[in-house]
Amino acid sequence: MTRAEVFEKLNEVFREVFDDEDIVVSDATTANDIEAWDSLMHITLVSEVEDAFDIHFEMKDVTKMKNVGEMADKILEMM
Repeated sequence: MTRAEVFEKLNEVFREVFDDEDIVVSDATTANDIEAWDSLMHITLVSEVEDAFDIHFEMKDVTKMKNVGEMADKILEMM
């Protein structure tokens, strides 16, 4: 899977989780960029990303991720 394909799938997950078809995530996207992205939504988001990519993040990895780019890097590393 390419990085572009990861972002394509991440966009789908973000749009579904936040119920917003206009969301387009990039490497620099953070929780500050999406109004509804709070701590509870973060748990849902991580779970949905894990399901979409058939992976499981370690808690230490989740807490280290500072933006969507780091999430994409971890996804690619795990595949």
